[in-house]
Amino acid sequence: MRIKSQADFFSGVMFTTVGGAFAIGATTYTIGDGARMGPGYFPLMLGILLAVLGAIIMFQAMVVETTDGDPIGKWAWKPLAFVLGANLAFGVLLGGLPSIGLPAMGMIIAIYALTIISSMAGEHFRLRDVLILATILAAGSYVAFIWALKLQIQVWPTFIAG
Repeated sequence: MRIKSQADFFSGVMFTTVGGAFAIGATTYTIGDGARMGPGYFPLMLGILLAVLGAIIMFQAMVVETTDGDPIGKWAWKPLAFVLGANLAFGVLLGGLPSIGLPAMGMIIAIYALTIISSMAGEHFRLRDVLILATILAAGSYVAFIWALKLQIQVWPTFIAG
């Protein structure tokens, strides 16, 4: 068989690999069964489902003809860097970095940083729209995690909350 859609085939490979890795990793936990699920049950089932989905996508990529072979494009380095950087900034701001003396800045500032940095990955950046989105995400996260779930997450920096 010949690959008729490169993009679909390699995305199927990625799904199958990640799903298989999660399924294998889940076996280190207690699995249980459908009636008494252990901590490894959900990641195992999700990993298997993802691997099967990847296999279906790979099969379709070899069967369904595309006009130009649907080649894989160039790596999108700018969006990749901004999205990874945004997640790194979120983690550092949420928990701080004691090794260099950076205190935890809290959930609200971390969400604003995450939203602003990750929004720079796109083609169009409008600060007003990004700040509106960040405000909605911060308020929603506060309601969900602090108010509803009562999680013990630092909301504001210690010099503000303290």
